[in-house]
Amino acid sequence: MSASKNRYPPIADYAVISDCHCTALVSRHGSVDWCCMPRIDADSCFGRLLDWDKGGYCSIAPTADDISATRRYVPDTTILETHFKTATGEARLTDFFAIDDDALEHPRYDHVRIVDGIAGDMELLMEVCPRFDYGEIIPHMRQDASGAYTAIGSNKGLIIHSDVALDVIERRDLAAVFRIAAGQRVRLVIEFQVPELIDLTLARGLPSAVDIDRYFETTCAWWRKWVGRMQRPFDIDQQTLRSIITLKALTFERTGAIAAASTTSLPEWIGGGRNWDYRFSWIRDSVFIVRALQELGYVNEANRFHQFIQRSCAGSAGQLQIMYGVDGKRRLTEIELGWLEGYRQSAPVRVGNAAARQMQLDIYGELMEMAWEWHASNHRTDPDYWLFLTDVVDTVCDRWREADHGIWEIRGKPAHYVHSKAMCWAAVNWGVKLAQENRLSAPLERWIKVRDAICHAVETEGYDRRRGIFVQAFNSDQLDAALLLLPRVGFVAYDDPRMLRTTDAICRELDWKGLLLRYKAPDGLRGPEGVFIPCTFWLAACLACQGLSVQAWDYYRRALGCANDIGLFSEEFDAANQIMLGNFPQGLTHVSQITARLALAKADGSAP
Repeated sequence: MSASKNRYPPIADYAVISDCHCTALVSRHGSVDWCCMPRIDADSCFGRLLDWDKGGYCSIAPTADDISATRRYVPDTTILETHFKTATGEARLTDFFAIDDDALEHPRYDHVRIVDGIAGDMELLMEVCPRFDYGEIIPHMRQDASGAYTAIGSNKGLIIHSDVALDVIERRDLAAVFRIAAGQRVRLVIEFQVPELIDLTLARGLPSAVDIDRYFETTCAWWRKWVGRMQRPFDIDQQTLRSIITLKALTFERTGAIAAASTTSLPEWIGGGRNWDYRFSWIRDSVFIVRALQELGYVNEANRFHQFIQRSCAGSAGQLQIMYGVDGKRRLTEIELGWLEGYRQSAPVRVGNAAARQMQLDIYGELMEMAWEWHASNHRTDPDYWLFLTDVVDTVCDRWREADHGIWEIRGKPAHYVHSKAMCWAAVNWGVKLAQENRLSAPLERWIKVRDAICHAVETEGYDRRRGIFVQAFNSDQLDAALLLLPRVGFVAYDDPRMLRTTDAICRELDWKGLLLRYKAPDGLRGPEGVFIPCTFWLAACLACQGLSVQAWDYYRRALGCANDIGLFSEEFDAANQIMLGNFPQGLTHVSQITARLALAKADGSAP
């Protein structure tokens, strides 16, 4: 690896903090290298994750050369503790976004960093180097009469204040060298505010040291109260608990939307161009998450996402798209930021996502699955919601014969993907069942006819009779890990011989060093990618439901090995070099870990 690439820490070195509005990634050595405020999909304030020289950062770290650093989350929270040890002393750095019970209506947007001396004496360097609009804007830095500093540029502003005196470096950055001894505390707060309200905010006064310390207590209480609402079907292990908390961290509290990940353009292969913006709310990923959370007792999250989708598509299935901004925005124009070199020189860096305009037929099945789960948990399907669901099923009846881009958002020519068709079948099937069980008005004769036609098409054109397996697309001989999801929606039983053979074929043909590739078929993009971690968890769940527990646990444990030391997963993994790839932390990976663990618990009899 070149010296330039070496500057970038491995993706596994990062931890996420969140207040369910903003997110930041903190490195193992105390540097905030990615931070988007006031929303998860906002332009970055600190972004050297994507360009080490231009992106900006905020670092608090010992000045010594001989540093050991360990870290953990405060239990049941997203509050990060980094423990530094040098030859002369020990200190703890605590990172969090302040949050309290008023977070829905009045989020704070305060990133708090607290250094506590633990033993001996230690010298540390604090640096605050903001860069706005993905590194394009160096903000104007000035000191206020209160002693705070403000960084202003474009439509962003930061209020920065600390217990230690900060020096302005070259009129644009802040820095301080300070010593801390056992029992001492130093605080740094970085608050987001729009430029036109900064003076008004400063006039109200800065928070005191007591206020800042109280932020820690209220943030702990907020996260622990949320975790305490969980209905635990079995003795939840620490990895599963961390995945559950991470899914909440990716939720945008104001609207109920759930982002796929907290980053953009972390590469699916180092040096490659498969770099996408995942800070939006995909219907598919979100339904997976909602279903898992609902199974764990988080009904409110499911209800709020229902409402988010209906608002965002204006109550019309014809206006549905596969993803939205976390505020419901539809236009997610994809552009390339040519001034950024990309993580470890993996260009281009993209913001926005052109896949928002793709047709992916499986989303209709995901929405109807969510509606069925809502009904199955004894919730009423109200008339307005039923009108929307009827529109969804009618749209499927009109469009299921069309080719689409599939679950993997293939950028090449559309095809008749088997997973997409099976999800169309599922959409109509759930519509029929909802209408029948609730005695709701629906064109049942048409729906049943279409449902049977889709089933016939998949079982003839999406099935390789010679091998006795389902395939990726109609009249193709390629395999696809998404086929592992067919039993989940009831299209085929887990123990159906066709599914058993398909699972076995996927194990043989898509395995790479004990983990699964998504597919091997050409997809119109240049360069390789890593193994897709959710697929290995899907395989573990599928094998567990087929009664193959030993093999299921084998794959499950290998997939668990892709997490970092604090239980966070990326999207993909380079199994040869044992490094994380893709956006991070990835919601689909975390929810797939949870569902695999639930399936294993049920198969082993440790869950109802």
